[in-house]
Amino acid sequence: MKNLKITALLAVLACSPFYAGIFPVENTSVVKTIADVIKWKSESIDVGNIPQGKPKLIRFEFTNTSSKPIVIENVAPSCGCTTADYTKTPILPGKKGFVEASFNAASPGMFMKTVNVTTSDSKTPKTLSFKGVVVS
Repeated sequence: MKNLKITALLAVLACSPFYAGIFPVENTSVVKTIADVIKWKSESIDVGNIPQGKPKLIRFEFTNTSSKPIVIENVAPSCGCTTADYTKTPILPGKKGFVEASFNAASPGMFMKTVNVTTSDSKTPKTLSFKGVVVS
């Protein structure tokens, strides 16, 4: 019972205004800062119907909206049925880059795949997705 009271007290304190001034809060959130550095033309693409047995190339384009060059450090497809290519040189401020995913449409049916992209600006990967239907 004593542990329950201590836990309840800590929960109340954690949510109280007492802690409101401890953590600095700025007008710009981390998510907004990351989003402002790279502006993706689209983060999710519906490729529609694609033929079975023919690889499909999906291209994600972006613009570097920061004031410094950005390097794509890693691109990781979600499965072995997808390979990736990307801009290998630094993307200068205001310039465009790309990430391409080549999906091997081996099995008929609906699919949704992802590609995680890590850049020099943020170690948190950005997840891009594409979906469609493989028809035989």
